[in-house]
Amino acid sequence: MFSVEIKISLEKEMKLKNELKIILLSLVAIQQFDFSEGSRILAAFFFPARSHFMTTHSIIRELVKRGHEVTFITPFSLAKENLGSNYTEIVFDQYAIWPVVQELTNTNSVLEMTDVSGFTFLRMVYLIGTLTTDFAFEQPAIQAIINARDKVGKYDLLLAEQFHNEGALILGHLYQIPVITVCTFGHSHYMSGLFGSVAPLSFVPHIFLPYTERMSLWERLENVVMSVSEELLRKFSHYPKQDAILKKHFSKLLDRVPTIRELENNVSVILMNLFMPLLSPRPLTYNMIPVGGIQIPKPKALPENLQKYLDGATHGAIYFSLGSQVRSSELPPKKLKIFLDVFGTLKQRVLWKFEEESLTNLPANVMVQKWMPQADILAHPNVMLFISHGGPNGFQEALQYGVPVLGMPIYADQYPTINKGKQEGLALVMDYRKITEEELRSNLLELLENPKFRNNMKQASKVFRDRPLSAMDTAMYWINYVIEHRGAPHLISVGAELTWYQFYLLDVIGLAFAVVLLPILALLFICRKSSKKTATSPKRKLKKN
Repeated sequence: MFSVEIKISLEKEMKLKNELKIILLSLVAIQQFDFSEGSRILAAFFFPARSHFMTTHSIIRELVKRGHEVTFITPFSLAKENLGSNYTEIVFDQYAIWPVVQELTNTNSVLEMTDVSGFTFLRMVYLIGTLTTDFAFEQPAIQAIINARDKVGKYDLLLAEQFHNEGALILGHLYQIPVITVCTFGHSHYMSGLFGSVAPLSFVPHIFLPYTERMSLWERLENVVMSVSEELLRKFSHYPKQDAILKKHFSKLLDRVPTIRELENNVSVILMNLFMPLLSPRPLTYNMIPVGGIQIPKPKALPENLQKYLDGATHGAIYFSLGSQVRSSELPPKKLKIFLDVFGTLKQRVLWKFEEESLTNLPANVMVQKWMPQADILAHPNVMLFISHGGPNGFQEALQYGVPVLGMPIYADQYPTINKGKQEGLALVMDYRKITEEELRSNLLELLENPKFRNNMKQASKVFRDRPLSAMDTAMYWINYVIEHRGAPHLISVGAELTWYQFYLLDVIGLAFAVVLLPILALLFICRKSSKKTATSPKRKLKKN
């Protein structure tokens, strides 16, 4: 009798535990669904660089997937993806930026831009930003958005890129909606000032300089010169040009056209495509949100030929790609021969994104294709090494899947990215112009055979992936937050409104010096006057006895 009661009691306890498990699992499942009402989002991205749109397209797809109504102004169409009835696309022609690049840099291909100085590159992207902003506003499809009637209440949010097309922010003013910007390449010094923070030049390197946070005296000096030069360029050249574009296109529509600085002060949040360990610690305000890796999709099944090729790589595989802007096919014939000769001596298989149909003298262990699903390839367990130009997007994908990198940076932010990877023991760096068979073979074998690089990458991958929310969920949270809180003005730092001398307390320092120095100077002046009077006073004559 007693044993039967115990049995019944145990059965009840087990049943209760199972019911609790079901309830908990149900709650977890419910959290995965977004029951909020879909918002109406206007997204305006003007800069015609395909690599920038890896981040942008990922955000747009996710917004549509989560039920938001998205109107996307873009030079790169997503129409083939059939995203759904809640997606509207306004496509305009791509501005031809290459003639501008050639004129400013005196180069004939992207590979030749290795010798272009950081300041020249800075001038170039700002000029392209000005030209593409004006070009976009001239397009009939965008003019229709500008001149639409009944703007108020049509959209809930403007998304725009934070990359020298600041004129796009006026759409937020026209439709009276909050604004979120997206920086597809990470963080630049001037952004800190826009959001009321500061990027200390002593340990935050400029994005176009090849330095990490550990800079020498002369590197810090160069960092100061470069960063101050950009601030002056923005204030005295870029802002006036962008303001002129706004007056050109909006003076008939608005009684008063706001300035770019006024529009920037109304940006609620910036989503920055960066994260640790590639991002070194630095001051960020509440509304500067790191979402590094947001462009990385969940791994998908590889095409059958690639899956079979990698599955059969018993000694491992190497993936070689120079990104969307740099073409492997433009490498000089001598450099191509070096790669082919060295690859042919390896026991690993090589996948090479090569833009031509075929490559002569191709070793048996090398496969080339015009396009390859990079993230899905790096996710394959047999991939041991990634040969890359060091672009932030590609390096983040290597981080996600723990694959060491051999970097050949060409320009701009590729240098600090790959050098940071080298500093952390995740990568090695080569200059493609000076590469030799011996150097290439040595670097490949070091990365393939020295376990420290793989181990460092695995640890860095944990750091990169270990966050409260995924990069995409973080971005979606803040987009919903800004909409829900009508622009979330409580996030915006007062520091963004201060003048430069107020922000850096130069007025206080000046007053302090005045309080301390003026009495001292006055005292010195009085003493000097007194000493002069004493020196010039007539001496008494002594009487002789």
